[in-house]
Parts: sequence; C-alpha cells; structure tokens
Amino acid sequence: MTSDVLFVFILIGIAGAMMASNRVRFDLVALIVVVALILSGILTADQALAGFGSPVVIMVAALLIIGEMLDRTGVAHAIGNLILKRGGQNENRLVIYLMLGAAFLGCVMSSTAIVAIFIPIILRITAETGISQSRLLLPMSYAALISGMLTLIATPPNLVVSDSLQDAGYAPLGFFSFFPIGLVILLAAVVYMLAFARRLLPQSEESSAAGAAPAHAQTPSVALLDAYNLLERFYVFEVAQAPSLSFKEIFKGLDARILARRRPSKGQKVADSFVPEMALYARDRLLVVGEEAEIEKLNSRPEFNMLNHVREDTAEWRDSVGIADVLVHPNATIVGQSIRDFEFRDVYGIEVVGVVRGEDALENPFNTKLKSGDRLLLAGSWNDIEHLTDLNHDFVLLNIPKERFGEPVARHKFATALLILAAMVLLSISGLVPVVVAVLVAATAAVVFRTLTPELAYGSIHWSSIVLVAGMLPLATALQQTGGADVVVDALFDLVGDASPQVMMASLFLITAALGLVLSNTASAVLVAPIAIVASETLGVSPYPMAICVLMAASAAFSTPVSTPVVTLVVAPGGYRFADFLKIGLPLTALVGVITVWITPWFFPL
Repeated sequence: MTSDVLFVFILIGIAGAMMASNRVRFDLVALIVVVALILSGILTADQALAGFGSPVVIMVAALLIIGEMLDRTGVAHAIGNLILKRGGQNENRLVIYLMLGAAFLGCVMSSTAIVAIFIPIILRITAETGISQSRLLLPMSYAALISGMLTLIATPPNLVVSDSLQDAGYAPLGFFSFFPIGLVILLAAVVYMLAFARRLLPQSEESSAAGAAPAHAQTPSVALLDAYNLLERFYVFEVAQAPSLSFKEIFKGLDARILARRRPSKGQKVADSFVPEMALYARDRLLVVGEEAEIEKLNSRPEFNMLNHVREDTAEWRDSVGIADVLVHPNATIVGQSIRDFEFRDVYGIEVVGVVRGEDALENPFNTKLKSGDRLLLAGSWNDIEHLTDLNHDFVLLNIPKERFGEPVARHKFATALLILAAMVLLSISGLVPVVVAVLVAATAAVVFRTLTPELAYGSIHWSSIVLVAGMLPLATALQQTGGADVVVDALFDLVGDASPQVMMASLFLITAALGLVLSNTASAVLVAPIAIVASETLGVSPYPMAICVLMAASAAFSTPVSTPVVTLVVAPGGYRFADFLKIGLPLTALVGVITVWITPWFFPL
C-alpha cells in the first residue's frame, strides 16, 4: 500500500469520524476533504474542484427547485389530502396510502422535502382519526427513503452511481432502470410495516412521554400558547412618549419582544406587525411578549405604560400577528446558535417567543443554544411566517392556528406544475436529451411559467447539500487515481474468495449500508461505486448488478435516527427513541439487502 493510498484511507476515516460525531457540519467536512486532497498533492486543484461543475450537482440543485414548485402549487398537499380522504379512519389503509404516497412523490422530489411536507399532513390526520402520530410518521419516513430506489433522480446517490458507470466507460442508468426492483422493495416494506414492525412502534402514551408535538396541524391559538407556557406572557402597552433611543438600545439585555402596533388615534381596528424601523407616537398601543420580570423592567421605562394582559383584548391583534409551531431541521443554519446571537428578526423578520425541548418549555429560550429537533413558537406577520415555513430545509411546520390555515400560495399554477413535471419525466425516459438536461429544462420552466419567482427558486436550493455532494465527489477520483479502489477490491476477494458474484453483491451492500451509519448516503455511494465497478471487472461480470446493490444500500439508512435528515425529522414529532430505529430499521435493512441480491440479476444479468 503506497503512502498516497494510506493518506486517502486516513482522510476517509477522519471524514467519517467528523460526520459521525454530529459536531461538524457535513458540508464543512466536504470542504476539508477538498482542501486536504489539494494540499497533499493527491489531486490537482482542477480535479478536486471538478465536483462543483458536475452534472450530478447541477441536477441536485434543479431537483430542489422542482420540489419547491410542487410544494407551492399544492401538488404535494393534494396528494396528502387524497391520502386522508382514501385512508379514512383505518390505520392499515392510512399506512399503505402514506407509504405509497411518500415513495411515489419522492420519485421526483427530495426525500427530505417529502418528510417536511408530510409531517403536518400526518398530524392533521391523527387529530381527525385519533391514531397516534408515532404509528404513521416512521413508516412514512422509511417510504420516503425507499423512493430513492425507484427513479434515477430521486436521490443524489443514484446520480453518483450512474455517473461512476459513465466515467468507467459504461452506459449510464436510465430514469426507470431499477424501478421494478425498488417497487418490489417498497411493497415488501409495506407488508413488513403492517405485519411485523407496527407491533414495535410506540403507542400514543409513549410518544407523548417523549415530548411529541401536538397532534394537530390546525390547533387553536390558545392551545399553541399553552404548549409553550405563554398564556400569561402577552401584554398590551401604551406608548407614553416617543422613544428617544433605538429599539435595539431599549431592548438590549431585555427578554421581551414587541410584536405589533395599533394606532387608536387614527381609528385603526387592526394592528400592524411591528418592525424595528417603525415610528412610535404617544398613545400607540403595543403587543408585547415576555416574562413578568422582563415586562416590569419595560414598564419601568418612562416611554411605556402597561395596560393589561392580551387575553382581555385579542381580536384587534389577530390579523396582524401570526404564530406558528415549527421544528428545527437537522441542517438548519440556526443549530448551535442562540436566538439572541442569531438575531432572528434581522434574518427572518419574525420573533421566536418560545422554545420546547423534549417535553419542557424552556424558561430562558433567548440565550439557549438551539438543537436539532427543538420546537419553536414563531410570531410575526403572516407573510413572514409563511415565507419562513416555506424554507423546509431549515424549519418543518408542525402547527398553525386553525384561525389561519393557509392554502398553497400558488394553487392557480397547479395544472402548470403538473404539466412541467410530466414533460420532465417524458423527456427523461424518451432518451431525446440526457436526464440532467430534462431536469434543468423543468427547473427553468418552473420559473419561466411563474410557478415560483427566481428568488424563491434560489432560496429553495439547500446549498449545504450542494457543497456536500460536490466536495465528496473528488474522493472517488482519489480512490481510483491512487489505487485505493484496487486495494479494497483485493481485500474483498481475500475475504470472500472464489464465492459467487451474489456473495460479492451482498458484501458491497453491507459495506455501503455500514458506511451509511457514519457517513452521508451520498458519501457512501461516492466511495463504494468505483469499488463495485472494479470488483465486477475483476470477476468478469457486468458492473450493473454490483452498482445497483450500492445504489439500493445507500438509500437503506433505516437503522439510526441520525443517518439522514429524512429520518431525523420525525424523531421529535413522533416521540421516537434510538432503540425504535434499531428494532425496526435493522430487520428492514436486511430485508432490502436480501431482495436486492436476489432479484437484481433478473433485471441486470451478471
């Protein structure tokens, strides 16, 4: 083993350790890998940075735009409503429809986006049926993962594997190349969940004890405030005199927030959502939130006089101040920062007025560093709240007051979105243009036909995911260029000997699935795909069955709640524990592996 090969293996180990620790952002790990490969001389700068111009990266970005289009135009929500209508009160039917709906919608959307969209739908279903959300959320998230086994564009690892085949001189995978295999796995997973795994899912009382979110997507405002211990913390103030200081100076170190202003002198019946630049005049009335001690500090200032608790006068504030209960996404930029340091209002234009961690509302939320899975109660203008909850790679909407349950913001473009989606699929399977071109055309059409604005299109791209994919791709180049892939293949042959190709397929599946426990699924595919191709050439068999095993294993991240955001997102609202994923995920991973090794040669002969 040469020093270059050893360096690459050590680099992979360090990257895996950093990812497994959950203390270093995955995109930062990817950039560290790029820099290390350049400084070590393993790759030139052009080679190490080539991933940022890869068709895989461009396709991932375009697919995120398409997913945003389907969300904003109501296509995704229409599927949720259809599931609710068809599933009725029957838990078995609901599990079937939810899993099929999440899997098939995930064929053309990001799996993470699917889960973010389906969480409030499931919370609404459970509120109307009385079924525990813990019985539905995990099957849905597993189905969203399985969507990656259905079409080429469903998840980045598929694109990585196809690109690896093309780089090795083979034809790339087609749009529906492995759909029959994925469909068998999906149906087997549905049967598995209904016949076996459902018995292991926590019941409603268990999920409640674990701090699950309220099971309603249209909860009354008073119930949301009560969940955050905020019913006694809203007050109405009157401005005694125009403040001479800026609001930042007045509220520096003060854990109280102004949410809205009403100007009685002009006969206004509704208030305006407050912004720091807003001018205040004597007799203006303000809606303020804070603990009693903080309210007393504000009341002691000569500019303000407290009048009463807001519960005595709510109607005047309802139209101007919205609230929403959201979940912090594992990849949110705010993770690891406090609300005070992050300056939430400056970034998003709204305030965080409460934080729930586990089952407890935090007494001092403004100085606490936020974690993935924390729940936030947001307050601000309805437009700002709706814009923020569109950022489903930062926040997942759990509840909004039933007084304001908004329709998709671009429902009038519903038919347009469906036509764009259909055209993309038809172009992809026709072979008239490469798949990346078909996806790019669809993303462009989404903006041209105004299903979303250019700003929203750019905002829908999860740039940390783009950096992760682009930064990890050079590792495959480094493995091949240094001979590292050959070293791994030789080790595999020493282990399995002269066993059949199916044994090699099973070994590749196990390696990819095991790496997926500590690396992202994209990184796992990047590392193992070239190894699979070399192994097949050494055996003298087709590379496609080996590549398909890698592809399927990369989407089989069922066993831990931290392997992928697709699963992590349901932990808090479902009240799941780590053991739940081991009990249910490990057997499902084994089932997927057996099916993949067994039936793949039927469709891709060795």
